[in-house]
Amino acid sequence: MREKRAIFDKKNILVIGGAGFIGSHLCDELIKTAKVICVDNYVSGNVDNISQILQHPNFIFLRHDINQPLDLNSFPELELFQVEFQGVQEIYYLACPTNQLGFEDLAIMTARTNSTGVINALELARQYQAKFLFGSTRSIYGDPLEGQEFFAEEYWGFVDPLSERACYNEGKRFAETITRTYQRVYKLDTKIARIFNVYGPRMRLNSGRMIPDFVRSAIDRQDLVIYGDGSAQDSYCYIDDMVAGLTALMQSNINDPVNLGNQEMSTIIDVANIIIELVDTKSNVVFEDSISGLVKPALPDIKRAKRLLGWFPVVDLRAGLEKTIADMRGSRVLTYHESSTDNL
Repeated sequence: MREKRAIFDKKNILVIGGAGFIGSHLCDELIKTAKVICVDNYVSGNVDNISQILQHPNFIFLRHDINQPLDLNSFPELELFQVEFQGVQEIYYLACPTNQLGFEDLAIMTARTNSTGVINALELARQYQAKFLFGSTRSIYGDPLEGQEFFAEEYWGFVDPLSERACYNEGKRFAETITRTYQRVYKLDTKIARIFNVYGPRMRLNSGRMIPDFVRSAIDRQDLVIYGDGSAQDSYCYIDDMVAGLTALMQSNINDPVNLGNQEMSTIIDVANIIIELVDTKSNVVFEDSISGLVKPALPDIKRAKRLLGWFPVVDLRAGLEKTIADMRGSRVLTYHESSTDNL
């Protein structure tokens, strides 16, 4: 086991999955105070998400599939960050397809990224004695039991390990297990963030998440398509709040899982109607069949995050949607990555 290395000027931080929705926003924040090495294979991420920072002196992008071992010493460009001498101080693992529509097309990739990929990343954390944050999901809790309104971190969950989406739901549970195992065996400083529903700029189109598609359709004066009857409720955490939670968790001394999400519920039809109002369009709402196999949402219990991190969401739904609409209008929506196989 190597000793921790001296930091010459700024920390070196590795963001795996850094060209994705959450990862790219995290990179935007981290380059303000650190040097960021962004790793992505563009399976569900996109170069447009990081185009604004590609030339930043504190940012280096490596196109790599984390399901293959990553040798940072093999990239000459990392000499700029003196990785050979300084190493890496923090690793955020946010790599995993999060598909809803066309989920089955990336099922094997999802299973591998939640197993082999996590192990490869943890081996890097062990090599450099870096702090490690695993981006988990609310899906590890499965469906809520009858009458259950909140998921607390102590709840073990109710997940079918053989369901059509088990490579994601059960895969994330395994990834939490292997993260905690490395923490215990190798005395690593690991974090587990259980991320609930997040929205904001850079979400992928045609993915089943609906909010970016709602905004695009409203701007184009087309019908807004809801999968289901619109009565389903969910919580919505704006991306800026999520990034603040992730960075606060990384800087904490907490090794137990922490829920990060919003505790206010809204129906998807209410979200659609707010977007129609904000865009000021005459678009209508239409309904299509529900997406099969998704877990039913429940609210996150965030008492642990409030008590230990001083964190809670501050951007309300309407304000967050206004920001999302403004961003998509500014980009003319054309830079948003479309995918028939993608779903955060």
